[in-house]
Amino acid sequence: MYERFDLLHSAELVHHYITSMVDKAYDNLPYWLLLPNKKPAEAAHCRVDDAELVGSWYEGLVCAMRMLGTDEGDDVKQSLRRHLMKSWGEHGLRFCEPYPWTHTVHASFHEMGYILPAMNLITEEYPEDAEAERRTAELIRGMRSLVIERKVRTFWSGDFQETEPIYEFPNDVYLKDGGFDLTRHTGRGEQAIRNALMLPALVRRYELKKDEVALDLAVGLANYVLGPSRYFNYKMEFFGHVHSAAWFAYGLVYLGRLTDNATYIEKGKAIYDYIRSLSSSFGWVPEYAQWHPMEEEHCETCCVRDMIICARELTRCGYPDYWDDLNRFARNMLMENQVRYTGYVTVDNTLPDGDGITYRDIDKRMIGGFTGGSEPNSISLQRFRSIAGCCVGTAPTALKTAWDSVITEENGALVVNIPCDKETDEIKLESELPNRGRLRVTAKQDCTVAFRTYGWMGSVQVAKINGDAAAELTDDGLFRADLKAGDVFELFFPLRTKWVKETVRGTAFRVAWRGCDVVDLLPRGEHVRLFQRDLAKPKYYPKPEDVVYTGAANYGPTQQATGSRK
Repeated sequence: MYERFDLLHSAELVHHYITSMVDKAYDNLPYWLLLPNKKPAEAAHCRVDDAELVGSWYEGLVCAMRMLGTDEGDDVKQSLRRHLMKSWGEHGLRFCEPYPWTHTVHASFHEMGYILPAMNLITEEYPEDAEAERRTAELIRGMRSLVIERKVRTFWSGDFQETEPIYEFPNDVYLKDGGFDLTRHTGRGEQAIRNALMLPALVRRYELKKDEVALDLAVGLANYVLGPSRYFNYKMEFFGHVHSAAWFAYGLVYLGRLTDNATYIEKGKAIYDYIRSLSSSFGWVPEYAQWHPMEEEHCETCCVRDMIICARELTRCGYPDYWDDLNRFARNMLMENQVRYTGYVTVDNTLPDGDGITYRDIDKRMIGGFTGGSEPNSISLQRFRSIAGCCVGTAPTALKTAWDSVITEENGALVVNIPCDKETDEIKLESELPNRGRLRVTAKQDCTVAFRTYGWMGSVQVAKINGDAAAELTDDGLFRADLKAGDVFELFFPLRTKWVKETVRGTAFRVAWRGCDVVDLLPRGEHVRLFQRDLAKPKYYPKPEDVVYTGAANYGPTQQATGSRK
């Protein structure tokens, strides 16, 4: 018996982390920095907590709450909303509060890529919030006012008018007291791509509000990165930060879909395909491309999130082959990158919290977090960002993307795309993967249902209605059937363990596949081993009292976090 893919359980765990790993003394301000390898373990504040994290954790918590259909955690959500509504300044930019750990108060355009999605959510969920609407509009217009607009190419052969908008920011840092100071920079490099990370949020703003300024800024930034920045070569390969490039890629595909611009879609697809060529079949994605030797790379969960969302966007643009990537990446590396057992963490609850550091119940509170850097077979606790606040905020958006993609409506049919359990008003979907090759849909009302098929299902697939073979495979790879309420529609296919050799991160691995699930991986890794999914093997399971966050007065409401393997 093997562990089964459970998106809702993963959402429960990350909901627990986000609502637990916050500081009541500062209105539930998140802790980005978590150090589980220290003795005792601790979490500490840093400037980013009130910069990108109040945005990304707001978005992540909303995604988890919507998946779970719960209002639990709304107190933390409203705290994050209050933080978001503070610290606005010149040109509509959001800065950060001058906390003791803040140092220079500034805004970076990279961080607006986290703030703007959260503001979009607030304006969507609270349409009566006039201040949120004003701040969102002013942020977009403020950023538009700060760009350099390239209008003419002055070359040795003459002057040439640019026919499309091309916008770039003069710097990646904007000081609250001083504006653009070209002697200052973040030091990250890759200014062009990192300054364009608000691209998907600009497109979303346009989709939500028909904000033409948002669309104009999105197009201008996209054109600059694709053109004069020379960040990508003619094959859309690049040297640098995968998270930024993949985030930009799904923004490009999204922009192309909304504006009916095939060039943007093709460029975004090419970026995705290049990153996919560096990644594993089960979703291990390197943090950088051509920056370090591959054997030194780690997988940031943010990158997995980007690839899942980009794959979904590509399916919307008529590329159904990317359903397989979405499914494999979500049920394998995304799941493995989440913390579910913390028996290895040293805790000292006698130490008082203060000065931006917390020690209390770190082992319990960190359940549900996501790693900022895994190897294919392990999470190394000694690595900085072994658990990363940025990934905790972005991973739930991938969870929700996968959850919303399990069943979609296409051409009048409810299409089962991802094998897992899910129930809607119309149908109940049950999956027996990876233990048996069987999917079952029970109709709750009259409807048309289709199963999407994949190569890993093999060549012998049988679809039955109420026990009788009654559906045939269509040219688009679907088993489709018209069902009456109470009908049971099943898909059967052979399933056995298949060992496949694959080189990932410069290492030859043996990957045990059962259908689309990786159930084992050799060689084993340290410290926290991944892909140990055989329930028959001895494992260290936490006691129930070790995974219940008791809701001590200083740390928020009672939350339940159930532990599992590792």
